[in-house]
Amino acid sequence: MTKKERYQYLIDYFLEHAPNAETELLYDNPFQLLVAVILSAQCTDKRVNLTTPAIFKKYPDSRSLSKASFEDLFALIKSISYPNNKTKHLIGMATMLVENFNEKVPMTVEELVQLPGVGRKTANVITSVIDAQPNMAVDTHVFRVSARLGLTTRAKTVLAAEKQLIKNIPAAYVHKAHHWLILHGRYVCTARNPHCAKCPFLAICTYPSK
Repeated sequence: MTKKERYQYLIDYFLEHAPNAETELLYDNPFQLLVAVILSAQCTDKRVNLTTPAIFKKYPDSRSLSKASFEDLFALIKSISYPNNKTKHLIGMATMLVENFNEKVPMTVEELVQLPGVGRKTANVITSVIDAQPNMAVDTHVFRVSARLGLTTRAKTVLAAEKQLIKNIPAAYVHKAHHWLILHGRYVCTARNPHCAKCPFLAICTYPSK
């Protein structure tokens, strides 16, 4: 099976079975999603969703969050991984939104990565989820699944994997494909003991232990 056929097989399956796949992070606006994605680094979406309601209630926008004290915000996110760094990042991010972006979340990767706590992956998530831009966020799930299914070859970095995925997935589906791959990795193609018996992609899978 060629790489083109692998991609088409995967796209056809998800268009039929998960056409409306979306992030599992809960949010009501771009600012809330940005906060949630920053908190989600090396942390489960479930834990983030338990934490963000109190944050959004106390700090509903970038201006209020920019005025938060470290101690008050830390108390709300101390159950999240790396709370010290994330507290600093959130306050710094909000401050930059107020000072440089008129309190609004920018919608380009180039602008987003200027914000504290925002790397390329987070910027790709924001622009693809909010604006349906053809940007591919590659996390550990996407990196693992795309390699196992033969969608990427010899990609040793997330950027290399991102470039291969972008090249081979039609632009109209890129913003959905991130969710397809991450959810498949989260619930089926897990890092340890993948659930191959219920995987719909055995026909294209190149993982030797399948």
